[in-house]
Amino acid sequence: MRVHHLNAATLCPASARLVNGRGGLFERARLVCHVLVVETSTGLLLVDTGLGRDDLATPSRLGRTWLRQVSPRLDQAEPVVAQLARIGATANDVRAIVLTHLDLDHAGGIADFPRATIHVHTRELEAASQGLGTRSNVRYVHDQWRHGPIWSTFEDGNDRWFGFEGVRTLGETKDEVLLVPLRGHSTGHTGVALRSCDRWLLHAGDGYFFHGQVETPPHAPRILRAFQRRSDVDTAARAANQERLRALVESHEDEVTLFCAHDALEFDRLRGDLQTQPE
Repeated sequence: MRVHHLNAATLCPASARLVNGRGGLFERARLVCHVLVVETSTGLLLVDTGLGRDDLATPSRLGRTWLRQVSPRLDQAEPVVAQLARIGATANDVRAIVLTHLDLDHAGGIADFPRATIHVHTRELEAASQGLGTRSNVRYVHDQWRHGPIWSTFEDGNDRWFGFEGVRTLGETKDEVLLVPLRGHSTGHTGVALRSCDRWLLHAGDGYFFHGQVETPPHAPRILRAFQRRSDVDTAARAANQERLRALVESHEDEVTLFCAHDALEFDRLRGDLQTQPE
């Protein structure tokens, strides 16, 4: 599979030093919304969507609290649908979207691809639809899916992958795409593993926020740690999965490339890594 790494929204919260771990105390931080565009045997597959065109057209629907906290750039060139032309594709070429979870900065672009099937964990869709979970009034924006998406929900599977249990194969394509349970940040949070070239890529979503959290010893800027705890539905489960991700890096770094949704340093490294074949 050919994999393209896109930033589908730049977020600029206060204090680069306290969010990115480097830069000025009063300088704006830089976070990304890391989306994958995957060329599979049956068409394009997206992993997450970032923000969409409707979010940029009506940013008030994202909520004053979220807008104030993260200060999104709202750049019209950043939605995935606006970037597809660079790889010779259109919205109609996107056949499937796999969401790590339904937080507003991960699911905002699904309306830009009305023909795509949206894959999400059953518990995640239930929680979002019912407004359940920590700070649910901030994290879920129902307007992002009021167009009536083609949902395809999934449960945990019976497979194992590098020590992770409950894994299942995405049935949408014949290519190797695995759904890896990573609960804690949200009710049905799920990582997505892809076999590309001679190694695996694991998009861990919000399983962690900062590259240092999967290093040994783990470390992360203060503000990110605080925000992570506030947004967890199950901090113990998230911490346990974070420890397993750290063990994955320690034991299988030569086989698996791990990254999360918002770390700009990880994103920049992958965009320059020819092994992942960025556009």
